[in-house]
Amino acid sequence: MISWLEILVWLGLPVLIYFGFFWRINWVRHLDHKKRFYARVDYRRSRQCNPVYPNGWFAILDSHELKKKEVKHVSALGENLAVYRTKKGEVHILDAYCPHLGANMAEGGKVIGNCLQCPFHDWSFRPDGNCDNIPYSNKIPPNAKVRAWKSLEVNNLIFMWYHAEMEDPGWYPEPIAQIADGSYRCQGRNEYHISAHIQEIPENGADWAHLTALHGPAILVNSFLPGLFHHSWTATDWQPRQSHDGTPGCPHEAYLTLSHDVVLFGKFSILKLHITAVQIGPGYVHLTVNTSVGPMFIVQTVTPIEPFLLRVTHSVYCAPWNALFGKIIFLGECIMFERDVHIWNHKEFLKNPLLLPEEKKIKAFRKWYSQFYSPNSPTYQSIKSLEW
Repeated sequence: MISWLEILVWLGLPVLIYFGFFWRINWVRHLDHKKRFYARVDYRRSRQCNPVYPNGWFAILDSHELKKKEVKHVSALGENLAVYRTKKGEVHILDAYCPHLGANMAEGGKVIGNCLQCPFHDWSFRPDGNCDNIPYSNKIPPNAKVRAWKSLEVNNLIFMWYHAEMEDPGWYPEPIAQIADGSYRCQGRNEYHISAHIQEIPENGADWAHLTALHGPAILVNSFLPGLFHHSWTATDWQPRQSHDGTPGCPHEAYLTLSHDVVLFGKFSILKLHITAVQIGPGYVHLTVNTSVGPMFIVQTVTPIEPFLLRVTHSVYCAPWNALFGKIIFLGECIMFERDVHIWNHKEFLKNPLLLPEEKKIKAFRKWYSQFYSPNSPTYQSIKSLEW
């Protein structure tokens, strides 16, 4: 006679296999309309904040979201963009609105060759933003052009370059070898819309004291079995990037190291993670997570949509044989990150916080991050005055 245990095993095994090797996590949390409205009118947050759009590369789409000969409307850094992919697979980014009569070329536009055709009167624009063809005219006005944005596709992400002074890029996000060669596969992603200043998110890396307070309590079981598990965070360090000989390396990079233990009964470590994070510019992070089962990568992007409205994503990559464990770790990361999201959605950015001597890394982080602001970087006040 078949026992209940055998039945559960036979029923549970296919579910476990599907979860581990076929199901891809897609954890999405957006702000509701009410929270988005209050993010716009909460002047308390804007009294002493830094510029709202730093200079750098920002991810605006996942690569799989844009097919060949497709155009998409994307809002980022206060801009409305038409992002399109040619038949050859090349990605280009133009301002969305046609200079003719203001139609949004990403809504119904067509990709013709390497050009984007406006749906309203069939004007076509090249990747450099200049008008290439007007079907009912032999002459193209010299001012028939839209702004073109520099783009880059790497690590299954589409980036755009933003600089307040329109300077060319001085650095580029580098490919991760295991993602580029396909040996590591994406096992899932999350996406959050957060009401906060962009600097708040990467500043967490230098704020070691919040780890115990906010991320110490166990996931799920803490409410009904307090004291059974807790999370321990040790060996934390943040500093600007240095080369192997200790001299300053890439100025646009900084790195964080820490160890994470899941502790049973306050004594026994049942899971240990060693994490190294490389902050690359103002809104992009590579996290390497080393475990006893095997390594994995988490790629984080932080992109301002508008002032105090951010799109934050994480994508987890690991070897196919490590997919089940990688997804379990990533689900835990999703839950932990939501604790930060709750804080960010309700706090204000303090330009001159009351920092203790033990929190000198936060001050060092702010000095490092300030390099991404320039004299013309837009402030909340300047954007609001333009809107009026």
